[in-house]
Amino acid sequence: MIVVSDTSPLNYLILIELQDVLPTLFDQVLIPEAVRRELESPAAPEPVKRFLVASPTWLEVRPSPEIDGALQHLDSGEREVISLGLAVRADSVLLDERKGRAAARARGLRVSGTLGVLDVASRRGLVNIADALARLKQTSFRASPKLMTQPGGGT
Repeated sequence: MIVVSDTSPLNYLILIELQDVLPTLFDQVLIPEAVRRELESPAAPEPVKRFLVASPTWLEVRPSPEIDGALQHLDSGEREVISLGLAVRADSVLLDERKGRAAARARGLRVSGTLGVLDVASRRGLVNIADALARLKQTSFRASPKLMTQPGGGT
C-alpha cells in the first residue's frame, strides 16, 4: 500500500512518538517536496526537525508532478499531496484539513488523517488508542470532541 502524507498527520504522529506505525501500516510512505519544506521550516517543532534530519529509510520524498490549477485554494503541501497521490495512484492520502480532504475526495482519492491512522493502528493492536488520544490532546492538534472520542471518527 502506498500512502502520501501531508504535513499535519506526520507532524502530530512524530510529536506523540507514534510515527513508526506508518511503515507498519503502509508499504511506502511518500511526501512531496512542499511537505518536506514545511517539516524542516524554522517554525516546525524541534522533534519534527530532528526526525527529518535522521531521515528514516521508510519515508521517501518525491518531487511533485504538475499541479492542477483548480487546487490553488489549498496550501502548497495539500496541492502537492493530492497531485502526487494521483500520479502514483496512492492507496490513500493523509490530510487533516477539511478543504484538502474534500478536494482529494473529489478527485477520487481515499483520504484519512491523523485520527484515522491512530484508529487503524489501534485496531491492529499497534497502539493504545486512549493513550494516543491523550497524548494528541497535549499538542496543538484540533478536532471536534466527538472525533477525539469516537473510534473511526478520523477516517
